[in-house]
Amino acid sequence: MPTFGKPIPHDSATGHVTGSALFIDDCPPMSGELFVDFVGAPCASGVIKRIDVSKALSAPGVAAVLTHEDIPGRNLWGPIFHDEPILVADRISYLHQPVAIIAAESREAARAARSLVTIEVDEDKPILTIDEAIERESFLASPLKIERGDVESALASAPHTLSGVFRNKGQEQFYLESQAAIAYPGEDGQVRVVSSTQNPTETQIVLAEVLGVPMSRVVCECKRMGGGFGGKETQSVPAACFAALVAMRTGRSARVVYTKDDDMHITGKRHAYRTGYRVGFDEDGRVLAVDFDFVSDGGAFCDLSTSVLERTLLHSDNAYYLPTARLRGWIARTNTPPNTAFRGFGGPQAIIAIEAIMSDIAHALGRDPADIRRINLYGEAPRNVTPYGQIVRDHVIVETADRIRQTSNYDTRRRAAMDFNARSKTHLKGVAMTPVKFGISFTTRFLNQGNALVNVYEDGSVQVSTGGTEMGQGLNVKIRQIVADEFGIAVERVQMMTTSTEKNANTSPTAASASTDLNGTAAANACEEIKARMAQFAATLLAAPQRGLTAEPAAIRFADDHVHDERDPSQRIAFTKFCHAARRARVDLGARGFYATPGVDFNRQTGQGSPFLYYTTGAAVAEVTIDRFTGATVVDRIDVLMDIGRSINPGVDRGQIIGGFVQGMGWCTTEDLCYDARGELLSHSPTTYKIPDITDIPAVFNVDTIGNPRHVVNIRRSKAVGEPPLMLGICVWAAVKEALNAQSKNGPVALPAPATGEVVLMTLAGIRNGLCHAAGAGSVGV
Repeated sequence: MPTFGKPIPHDSATGHVTGSALFIDDCPPMSGELFVDFVGAPCASGVIKRIDVSKALSAPGVAAVLTHEDIPGRNLWGPIFHDEPILVADRISYLHQPVAIIAAESREAARAARSLVTIEVDEDKPILTIDEAIERESFLASPLKIERGDVESALASAPHTLSGVFRNKGQEQFYLESQAAIAYPGEDGQVRVVSSTQNPTETQIVLAEVLGVPMSRVVCECKRMGGGFGGKETQSVPAACFAALVAMRTGRSARVVYTKDDDMHITGKRHAYRTGYRVGFDEDGRVLAVDFDFVSDGGAFCDLSTSVLERTLLHSDNAYYLPTARLRGWIARTNTPPNTAFRGFGGPQAIIAIEAIMSDIAHALGRDPADIRRINLYGEAPRNVTPYGQIVRDHVIVETADRIRQTSNYDTRRRAAMDFNARSKTHLKGVAMTPVKFGISFTTRFLNQGNALVNVYEDGSVQVSTGGTEMGQGLNVKIRQIVADEFGIAVERVQMMTTSTEKNANTSPTAASASTDLNGTAAANACEEIKARMAQFAATLLAAPQRGLTAEPAAIRFADDHVHDERDPSQRIAFTKFCHAARRARVDLGARGFYATPGVDFNRQTGQGSPFLYYTTGAAVAEVTIDRFTGATVVDRIDVLMDIGRSINPGVDRGQIIGGFVQGMGWCTTEDLCYDARGELLSHSPTTYKIPDITDIPAVFNVDTIGNPRHVVNIRRSKAVGEPPLMLGICVWAAVKEALNAQSKNGPVALPAPATGEVVLMTLAGIRNGLCHAAGAGSVGV
């Protein structure tokens, strides 16, 4: 029976529950294996005068201490620009930036030796905020721009305008398994690194450059990760380098596992943004023009900031048609760890900004925000073209918004919330609906490729290797289902193998929500190649000239663990028996499949093109209750409706929708990154950084999908589901904003993200004092 559309459990589900699923630090140490730690910079900005490692070298149990001088190849690395040192050579760019590596016989010995390394520094004044970077003209890379129409003329002629500044902070990925890697030295300068990484090929590339060897001498493997969320797309690389440098220097295997504190201190996060905006609209609330100036906090080095900012510009419309738009972006350089990929990859920062605008337009006109959102949604031509020129095809955006408004009983509940607010002296309620339209593909064209190795064995079992990595999102089980259905066999007969650059070379990171699209299609293509050979052989076995059946490969079918000729289904061969015979007939039962996403092309110079294969869309409604005296927010109910095409695995997809939504809700409401005047992260553990937990989940959480027969472009007509639901978590923030807006008599509140209890309380105080914005959040005017 086909496995498509069945909620088959995640590959490691049992292993996760029982503890038998192996992560990096579960791997037994090799004999003589070394434990590796690092020494961080003592300040956020300055120049190193001297590094003294002599005391650390003589400490008990220490086998090696390495600095930048001990790197045999290139010290600088970066996924786009080579601007970040593996180990600081002279200028310190952020607090705790790695300066030296310590290898010892035990973790305790390595940790103890950290304090014995002396680093003398000429310290200078760091840049720690976006505003400071703007004032000091400190930027990374070049600004980006997308423009359609004459914005200034459209704003000047618009009946109404709003302007202001929206601010959002970053977000910690908070994967449960910290950055980790083990390096095993081999013969002839070879090294094998097992890494908790979303990007084995990038790790392989950088390791080769740092070690000064060809890529062919480096193998990077990843069995699974204990979470990633984008934080292991690039920033898993330094840990792998530390382990590999020690292994190659000492000839012993070497293990790096960051503590949670160290991990949060030195790894990048979701980018904070300062977004200036102007918007013009008519009497009905229809947007006529938008002018966005995005400034992201890139941190000390570029990392992926240019690509993140590009996706911000590409999602500044969210699900709304903007007839005239100017979208500009800059990357602030600050003395903080370089910020990086995070689920949504720049999209959330743009989407929350335009959702704030939609809310404020409604408040300015005295209208229901759901009506303003509805009137601005993408529709049919000509209101179906993005500011960058891509046509939004085959969508059900309007149908989704209309259906969830009805099924969630939005209008009745909004009126009830308004009545409640008029009566209650202790609490406030807010109800809001927000949509999402998220582009699926890498915006860097060459990354839209995948390959897969499929081997069928003579007992009828199948091994599959791809460049995709499993971090809990269910990629592997979906690929198993695809392959099982290709051969018409039970999914239990398909085994996913460890991701390795030795088997799948030149692969893209597991990111951009596109990993099933890329790797699953590549695996299906490999299966088709194998089946074509199988069909040639099967046609001869099943031919029956006496019944008028000549050998016809096109008539061969693979189903129900058997092979048969569709012209005579009664004559069939068990798949196991068939594979045994095929091997003895010298039929090649293995293939490497490849897939390149068609039709994606974006011109960065003109800001025009089609960067996405398709869009995943949806809408959500949130209801919240706010304590007027503490600012504490409780999420009472969530309704989510998404177009995810034909689901390969509904159970996995439902988990991704719920998990992504809750993670987005956390970014918007509770996860607050706090730093001191030195650039020290104060909220660097679960005790001080509040991710959502089970008590934050609403009592009522409805999740559903909407059919879309028009979507046919992707494998099995499925759609990516990893990132888009995160942006729907913004509806919780929007509900808080609606509750606060209803209290304001002097214009809409400019509520920043995250809207923590403290921010909400200060906003309420500002409203009582006749102000219309939260402290530091900017101003809005009509």
